[in-house]
Amino acid sequence: MTEPDRAKAEDLLRWYDRHRRDLPWRAKLGEAADPYRVWLSEIMLQQTTIAAVRPYFARFLEVFPTITALAAAPSEAVMSAWAGLGYYSRARNLHACAKAVAESGGAFPDTEDGLRRLPGIGAYTSAAIAAIAFGRNAAAVDGNVERVVSRLERIETPIPASRPEIRQVTLALVPPDRPGDFAQAVMDLGATICTPRRPACAICPWMQPCLARAAGMQELYPRKIPKREGVLRRGSAFVALRADGAVLLGTRPPRGLLGGMAEVPTSAWAADYDPATAMLDAPLEARWRRLPGEVRHVFTHFPLELAVLFAKVPRGTPAPDGLRWTPRESLGDEALPNVMKKVLAHALDGATAAAPKARVRRTKPT
Repeated sequence: MTEPDRAKAEDLLRWYDRHRRDLPWRAKLGEAADPYRVWLSEIMLQQTTIAAVRPYFARFLEVFPTITALAAAPSEAVMSAWAGLGYYSRARNLHACAKAVAESGGAFPDTEDGLRRLPGIGAYTSAAIAAIAFGRNAAAVDGNVERVVSRLERIETPIPASRPEIRQVTLALVPPDRPGDFAQAVMDLGATICTPRRPACAICPWMQPCLARAAGMQELYPRKIPKREGVLRRGSAFVALRADGAVLLGTRPPRGLLGGMAEVPTSAWAADYDPATAMLDAPLEARWRRLPGEVRHVFTHFPLELAVLFAKVPRGTPAPDGLRWTPRESLGDEALPNVMKKVLAHALDGATAAAPKARVRRTKPT
């Protein structure tokens, strides 16, 4: 049996020129890429879908049209604009990176090494920006690229151990005259044709040289070590509503899970949490009542269940140290992560209903 031909960049680029996706951060044909847009989109797209990122990207450009505008913004404004995208350390690093670029003259470094020195920019992001924004010969390897190249070469080593080999194969394919287009072409191929399940091999520009397809095993690549499921954690959340309509909020520590985001007061989140001890964690004296049902949320490393306790307090009740009263109509201006939005919806919707019900909407993991 004849071995398949080797993959060629020109075959992929010919396909890309006909089928490239029209994305708001992607330069039009013949236009130079904007490093700010490329960087912003790459940070937003980490662990997030294009559909989820589109509206956030548009709003970010309206509020922060340039890297200097983003650098000069208060951290609260950045976190509020980011709220709902998840992985909130990205927003903190985004702001820190903007400040670093602004302090050095307002222009991004144009090499992988220079980009890697900036906050929040790792191996993939530096390669993507260097290739797309500056035409550098770089291998931008994300999940889509890992899948395409693993199938193309039928790489048996499981991810993550196979990543150096995948990067080496990818770099060898990068054409020096169109490195940015090549990076985006492989991403598009993985997102639209070489998908995790039921890849459309019959219309793939790399169908012939793909070793996994030739063996009829394309869906078995990339090889992966099974993930261990995180241990369920539990806790209690306390929603206090003042008579003037204000809600008691706090701010999480700047580092760690959901760092710097707004929250309603909660207990610790632990696998051995005992709901019977909830009142020990109440933020103030009030007639707390536990609402029916629980709020469930899934983080990257663990699922969470929160019992929700609700209390109405008199007008003029002072906020405990470290907490604040926020008018209910201003909650949309707070940097509330999805889990806290669920808690507030559960409590405030339930509190105004004649027969309170748990109303928990599923959202994607953050």
